[in-house]
Amino acid sequence: MRMSAADIRFQIDRITGLCRRGLASLRTRGWRASWERVLKQFQRVPRQQRPDLYLPDTGPFAPFTLPCSNPPRASIVIPVYDQFAHTLACLRAVAAHPPATTFEVIVVDDGSTDDTEAALRQVAGLRYHRRAENGGFIAACNDGAAIAKGDYLVFLNNDTVPQPGWLDALIDTFDAHPGTGVAGGQLLYPDGRLQEAGGIVRRDGSAEKLGRHQAADAPAVAFVRRVDYCSGAALAIARDLFLELGGFDPLYAPAFYEDTDLCMKVRERGLQVLVQPRSRIVHVEGATAGTDTRKGVKAYQLRNQAKFASRWERRLAGHPGHEVPLSRVTDRHHARCVLVVDALTPRPNHDSGSLRLVNLMRLLGEEGAHVVFLPANLREDGEHTRHLQSLGIEAWFAPFARRFPAWLREHGARFDTVVVCRHYVMREMLPLLREHAPRARLVFDTVDLHYLRERRGAELAGDPALARAAERTRELELDLVHRSDATLVVSAVERELLASDAPGTRVEVLSNLHHLPAHGPDFRQRSDVMFVGGFRHPPNVDAVLWFTAEVWPLLRARAPALRFHCIGGDVPDAIRRLHGHDGIEVHGHVPDLAPWLEGARVAVAPLRYGAGVKGKVNQSMAHGQPVVATRCAVEGMHLVDGHDVLVADTPPAFADAVLRAHGDEVLWQQLAANARRNVEQHFSLDAGRGVVRRVLLRGDEPSERA
Repeated sequence: MRMSAADIRFQIDRITGLCRRGLASLRTRGWRASWERVLKQFQRVPRQQRPDLYLPDTGPFAPFTLPCSNPPRASIVIPVYDQFAHTLACLRAVAAHPPATTFEVIVVDDGSTDDTEAALRQVAGLRYHRRAENGGFIAACNDGAAIAKGDYLVFLNNDTVPQPGWLDALIDTFDAHPGTGVAGGQLLYPDGRLQEAGGIVRRDGSAEKLGRHQAADAPAVAFVRRVDYCSGAALAIARDLFLELGGFDPLYAPAFYEDTDLCMKVRERGLQVLVQPRSRIVHVEGATAGTDTRKGVKAYQLRNQAKFASRWERRLAGHPGHEVPLSRVTDRHHARCVLVVDALTPRPNHDSGSLRLVNLMRLLGEEGAHVVFLPANLREDGEHTRHLQSLGIEAWFAPFARRFPAWLREHGARFDTVVVCRHYVMREMLPLLREHAPRARLVFDTVDLHYLRERRGAELAGDPALARAAERTRELELDLVHRSDATLVVSAVERELLASDAPGTRVEVLSNLHHLPAHGPDFRQRSDVMFVGGFRHPPNVDAVLWFTAEVWPLLRARAPALRFHCIGGDVPDAIRRLHGHDGIEVHGHVPDLAPWLEGARVAVAPLRYGAGVKGKVNQSMAHGQPVVATRCAVEGMHLVDGHDVLVADTPPAFADAVLRAHGDEVLWQQLAANARRNVEQHFSLDAGRGVVRRVLLRGDEPSERA
């Protein structure tokens, strides 16, 4: 493809601009930091780490339609000045993949002299506004905001190609993260590398882009993240807030630093500025303003930096200088930095331990902490990893984290607290953490006391070999309890056991953590019996086999129409073979438990051994679904038989309890209401908040022993 004179000029300007910025960097940052920036500029991102990008048709203009709505929730404001080919590509991208969010598109023409006006007047659904004279980016954006109808303003450069789903993700940020003032997207180069994921402001007022030239999915930039500012190339803000703040400040006319200044004002209001990595926009950097800071509009970048630094001098005094690496600067937006390590990435729709851990990390975030998660297997886990990132959790995985020692050498100094789940993970991690995270409080989260569960399983089986294995586990767990700064257990029963087995250690109860959903359907809208639990957990296998062999025949003899729904992943053959016999339906893993928790009339927890607090019981109770359980299944849960739950340990008693709960509407309603109150009092996020503050965030107050 032949290069035009303009193309050649662009490349020359880019190269000379890089040289000048390099010399400026040497003066302000020193040679080491400058060399690191050079390496990032030219580093290669493997093709498999670059997203597949949508690029619209580049053919000649023909009239088309934008599927806009009235009234819109979002007003997309696109300022333009000539460069019609870029504007056309941007609008075609919006039209090709319409958002689910209702929207309008306002193009503010800042005095174009090319084909812009003639063509855009032929785009159906578009609101075209032409300014009387050229006033620059700030004036055009403010004009668009003044005529917008949406609840949110979304400023979008015309030299961008929004990717499918970009607007929905951007607007969803305000709903998912209360207190959000500004949300920005990830800007990508046309080759798929990351251009920026928000930015930070240094003490001298200079602004730096985060993640530049990295992979867009790199863990350090792929989570919803607090930043100093987001680029006006793709920035969303509530319309009322924008107008209240006076819009983009004409002090910076015609352009540059108006977005940074706006974000500073938003943060002064106590609101957050967030980057949403699921909102991706290809941006042809420099296409409209160029890259040479000596001439044209780009020259205003240096002039406006001085204006910005003067206005915000007092606030900038607390910002980092150039000696602080980019990898450390955004932790300062949080009161504490907490590392959480577990064997695997939690899957909250698979098991209760995962649900507890995700809600613990969510609670840490609510309390102002930045949470970093590292799975011991170092594997990226698809939707489950992305779910953590959507919560604002910095989730690491290979190949970005290759080995624990190297990763901890780089990141260990960041952490105020480290929480490690399960004894076999903590055993490996503890020496490394003591060396590489010397200032961190090390907290051992037992999840449940493994040795207690193993001991009970051995007693039930009458197996001496299992008993000896349980004793070995006991020695390992107790050693870690002694060597950790604090230990978390899920029930007072386990805390009392450790008071005897590990006297003098700090042990705190942090039980299951649940959001209380809206009350589910009533008695008459439900039917049948259900069990839920992952079958990698041996007590769940034993429970279902015992229930179906000993209890279910008694139930079917008295209620032949009753059905038993068995839900949970990793189903063994012994349970799979039960499907279709005597009203038993084995469903395996289901992605969404809500229809079952709201459709089955009674849940059963027929566990004969185990330890800890049973999330399956909490989950059903939270949804207003009465539970029939063994004494083992409700141990340490503050439950009263006949008030919150029905308890039975023998097959005849268990069958009687299920039939009572399933057939007595008054009893069912009492159990449902009391169970929800129990969850709210003992197992909600608010119930765990005190322990989280005391042990994981402050750690300077004495343990409260019951």
